[in-house]
This record gives sequence, structure tokens and C-alpha cells, in this order.
Amino acid sequence: MKVAKIYIEYEHMALNQSYLYTCEYLNIERGMRVIVNFANKDIVGFVEEVMEMNPQELESMSYTIKSVVSLLDKESLLNDELLELANYMSKKTVAPYISCLSAMLPSKLKPRSSAKPIKKEVWVVFKQERQVKTKKQSEAMEYIQQMRELSRASFNKKYKTQLTYLLSVDVVYLEEREAITAFREVYEDQAISLVDMQVQAIRQMDCDAHNVYLLHGVTGSGKTEVFLQMAQKEIDKNKQVLILVPEISLTPQMVKRVKARFKDQVAIYHSSLNNQEKYEQYQKVARNEVNIVVGTRSGVFMPFTNLGLIIMDEEHDQSYKQASTPKYHTKDMAIRRGEYHQCKVLLASATPSLESYARALKGVYTLVEMKHRIFNSMPKTSVIDMQKAMRNNENYMLSDTLKQAIKQRLDAHEQCIILLNRRGYAPILRCIDCGSIKMCPHCELALNFHKTSQRLVCHTCGYSQVSIYECESCHSKNLKYVGMGTQKLEEYIQECFSNANIVRMDADTTNTKNAHQKLLDKFEREGDILLGTQMIAKGLDYERVTLVGVVNGDVLLNRSDYRCAELTFDLLVQASGRSGRGKHAGEVYIQVYDPNHYAIQCALNHDYKSFFYQEMKFRHLANYPPYLYISSIIVSHKEESIVKREIQEIQQLLLENTEDNFRLLGPIALLKIQDMYRYRIIIKSKQETSMADALMHVYKVHNETRKKSRIEVNINPYTMD
Repeated sequence: MKVAKIYIEYEHMALNQSYLYTCEYLNIERGMRVIVNFANKDIVGFVEEVMEMNPQELESMSYTIKSVVSLLDKESLLNDELLELANYMSKKTVAPYISCLSAMLPSKLKPRSSAKPIKKEVWVVFKQERQVKTKKQSEAMEYIQQMRELSRASFNKKYKTQLTYLLSVDVVYLEEREAITAFREVYEDQAISLVDMQVQAIRQMDCDAHNVYLLHGVTGSGKTEVFLQMAQKEIDKNKQVLILVPEISLTPQMVKRVKARFKDQVAIYHSSLNNQEKYEQYQKVARNEVNIVVGTRSGVFMPFTNLGLIIMDEEHDQSYKQASTPKYHTKDMAIRRGEYHQCKVLLASATPSLESYARALKGVYTLVEMKHRIFNSMPKTSVIDMQKAMRNNENYMLSDTLKQAIKQRLDAHEQCIILLNRRGYAPILRCIDCGSIKMCPHCELALNFHKTSQRLVCHTCGYSQVSIYECESCHSKNLKYVGMGTQKLEEYIQECFSNANIVRMDADTTNTKNAHQKLLDKFEREGDILLGTQMIAKGLDYERVTLVGVVNGDVLLNRSDYRCAELTFDLLVQASGRSGRGKHAGEVYIQVYDPNHYAIQCALNHDYKSFFYQEMKFRHLANYPPYLYISSIIVSHKEESIVKREIQEIQQLLLENTEDNFRLLGPIALLKIQDMYRYRIIIKSKQETSMADALMHVYKVHNETRKKSRIEVNINPYTMD
């Protein structure tokens, strides 16, 4: 008897196991989606294994084995490599196996009942020539005979009234096919001669026996051309190439470069595509119709069969860490796939993560360095002490020095980039009389004021309401918006420079399809000032940008997170790198309140190594990565008493079942989010695998004992606040 082991669609750790179903007369394979009956409900399942079982074995079981209701796929969606990767991800991230499978597939192929059907379209296909009655019918027949086939919509534009007749006389037939979205962008490639530094970097990666490389190249050193040259080498060997970027905002420029070089051999995969477009791009890779994929985080799961190179640009970026379950890091998945395909994995950044650079120094990765810019020296960078500036009655948003620098660039018809890593108009609405702050009713966080919509918005849970003009506590109308976001800064800059064309780029202006590309194209074509959040701090390459200004450049240092200095340094260096990338020299002004902090000083001098060694001292003293692995367990519930009780039970379970080299910090209360009280325990260990095993045990016990609270496990979280 043929039976299948099937994982059902519910992403819950209590159901993290396969269930047996018979499938005797079905053409079923591992990696297919099926419909099964579970708990008297027809749901979607995913086939993990198909095998033969003795009928006597089935009869001896204590429960009745049901049959698979039907198949959803004609062939397997995931090959053996990706199924093994899902298993690896499940164990490494302490996540249900079905959630890992779901993370790998585009929305239309996910093992979920809610998955929407694949878009279809009808095609008209020529079959044979026949005698027709009228001249118009003859024209229509000659047209389809010449075209051989085309979509019914296209045919109807020319000969709509003739189609019924041609079908009746058997000239054509109709065929339903999957819809295809046309991407018509055409870009011209520019021939670029490599400099010695680039040639040496490529030669080192060609000759070295390692599979993982860390390319540490300063901003403007020509890393992208190195990527393209190495990709060409692999394509010449009939291999496939994956190029990963951390954010959608970086995708348009990378896509332009890659498509200009490799034309129709390129697939694109990122969250700005709709579900149908993602499905089509995924299928292009599955059918081996393209050789190169440019994508964001989920692009690492594309169904490659013959990978020759994986490139992970801006490898330090926190966007590579998935925030929801499964909480995987793209780097781990890329390296795992590189091992399977025995291909090179290239991690590249001007500010590598401390973990990656430490591994490179130890020889785990091969370190490749590009220390100089190609066309120009590094921009001149200056720090502006805003405490002194404000004592001199300068504006708290823009110092006189930065305003003067902007004016000089505008007069010279050059471009500026101004970075403020906070969206909205103002982060706090305070009553001057009683001091109360308007808070989110669901989170212990202040509501942000958005002037364009006149609404107060919670940037964590999404709650919003119309702005108030009277204090809800004392009924005073003496309210004040405190602090600033990109909307307020844009308003002030426009007041200072009324003729400047300002392009604002943040989460509020990029929430529509292709908004990133449209805004960047507008800035390149006619913009004077690009103002935005951290999405404009990296990857952008515009020859006319000769000034970068960073406002509130040390705000990240106020976070209660062990990475706050690293995040600050990364942001400042990356933002500074946007200036002076062409023929003209660049300048950078960083406005801060603590100019003597080592992260600020190292960024001022573009000195990564000094920052690395200084920060590593603090990491060593505090036993944080890369010296130890860390994980967190967060327990949440609407009743605080339940959270307190169950986090203590988890703490005791960890103490009973963990090894001596584990260290627990907490439990500690976190801010309430979405009406949920939250408590956290941090685990530190030198053994990542044993730590994950212990957390998997805790997770299973918590679910099997039907605790009321929600448990969230995060292995190697990128941030802790």
C-alpha cells in the first residue's frame, strides 16, 4: 500500500510532525501540495515522503488512516536540496517545518488554503488553413497563421468579431495558459575597464580554495563591477548566479546594472512585485529560462539547480534577518546552499558585520580587500556638534554650516542627500501644561504625528487616529509637537530653499508599486535634494551628489541594544559613501550631540578597523557576539500574571535542561505591544547547536502543555531592544 507522510498547513509547533495518508492510485511525489482531511476539515498539506507499507502494518495501527483527497500540483515544487534546506532552517531557527516550506515559496504556491489561484489567460493557436467566406475572415486567418499564436485579448483587439467563426471552422483553437507579465525595461551597458585593485580582487577569489569570501571594499571602490565580472565567468560555464541586496530601495540600481549587462537572462524577486509577478519570476528560474536572479531576502530560496555563485551585497544589513517566523538569517541560508552546490559565496560590504570580519580574520572566510575609491578620494567628512550650534541660536534641525553647504551645491547645480532616520512629522505630541504624551492605546509607545494625513500613527502596531487639538488629560489646548521626522525636515528645507526640488523617500512615500524606482528616477532626472530615512544611506550611486548631510547622526546610540554603536557606525559610513562618487569631490556633514563617541570618530575618518577593534573589546567584556551566540525567548499574553508565571516556568525548564556553559539573563519586562504584556529571557552560549536543541525542547513542552501565552524564539537576534 502506498502511503505519504504529509505536513499540514497549520504553522504551530504542537503540530510540527508529519501525518500518514494513503495515496494508492495517485501520481504523488515528494514536494507536492495535496488536499487532506484533518480534524474533519479539508486543508492543504505538503508531501514530505512517499513510501510503501504493508497492509497488515496499517491495520495494526490504533487509528484509521485517511486517504489523500486530491493533488494540487502536477510536479514537485521543491527539489531535494530545498527540502533539506527547510529541515536545516527548522532546526536552526526553532520553527515549524511547514513555516519554513512556506517561507521558500511564492504566495501562490504556499501550502495554505488561502493561497490564491494562479492567473490564467486564453491563447488563440493556429491549427489549419480553411476556406472562408469574407475578406475580413481571410485577413484574420492570415494574421493568426503568420503569428502562429497570441493571447485572445491581443487577437480581439484586431479581429474580435472573427474569432467565433474561425473557431467554428476549425482554423484555430483556444488554449488556457499561465499569464505572463512583461517587463520591458531596456538598459544600455557601459563598458568599464577594471583597475588593478579590481583585477587583483577577482584573481584572489578565482585562485583561493575557500568557498566563502568577505569582500571588504570602501564605498565607491567598484564592488558592483567585480560582481558582474565574476557572474559572467560563471555564466560562461553554464552556471547560475544569485545576487542578493538587503532592501527594495537598492534593487532598482542593481537591476539596471545587471540587466544592462545580461539582458533577458535576469529574473527579479522582491516584495514590490505582486503575487502573480513573483510566481512568474519563480517559474522562470524553475524552468531554467534565466541564469541570474537579483533579489532581496527571499530570493535565497529560488529553485536553482546549478548554482555557480552567490553574491550578498551589503552583507551587514539587518534587513537580511527575517523578523517573523521562521526567523532565519539570509547569510546562513546562502552559505548552506553554497555548500550544497559547491559554489563561491561572496559577502560584500564597506562595513562588514563584526561576526563576518572576525571569521575572516580567523580564516573561516577568505578576506579580500579593496581599500581605495576608483575615481576619487573619500569625501571630506566633518562632525557638527549640535549642542554648540544650538547655544549659538542655530536651528535644531539644520545647523548654519549644513545650510550653507546645501546652498553652495544648489548654486553649483549639484545634488545633495539629507538623511534623517525617522519618518513622519514629529515623534511626540506633548501637553505643555500637564506634560502628558499622547500614547498608542495598544502599545507603550508614543504616537507619531503625520502632517500630510493629519493623523497620529503608531509605527509599531499600525494604529492611527485623527490628530487631537485638546489634551485628553487636562483639556488644555497648549499642545506641542516635539522632535522631528522627515516630513517636518522637508517642510523646513523647502522654507530655506524655496526653489529646490526635494524628493522625499521613506516608508510613507514608497508604499505603492514601483515607488522606489520612480522616486530615484525623479531624483536622478530633476531632483536637487534627496531626503529620506536609512533606505537612502546605502547602494545609491549618483555622480552629481557632492554633499551628504546626516541629521541626528547619533540617535541610534540611545538604544538599549548591544549593537547600537555598530548600527551607528554602519549608517554613517554608508551614508557618507554616497557623496563624491563621480568627478567632483564630495563633502559630508554629520550633525550629532556626542561628537566624541568612538563610533562617530571612526566614521568621521572612514576607519573600519579601528572601530572593529574598539567595539570587539566591549563585546568581549560583555560576552556578546561574535564571542558567544545569543538567543531570546519572549513570552506574551494580555494578562501580565499569566506571562510572569509562564516565563518563570520556562526559566526553570531551561535551568533543568541546559548545559553548564549556558548563561541566562532575565526574565525582564519589555514594552507592551498590541495589548500584549511581554517578558524576555536571553540565553548566551558557545554552542549554537546545543542552544537551539534546548530551545526546541522548551518550545515543544510549552505547546504540548497547552500554555495560555504565546512563545517567540529568536536564535541570534540582530537587535535586542
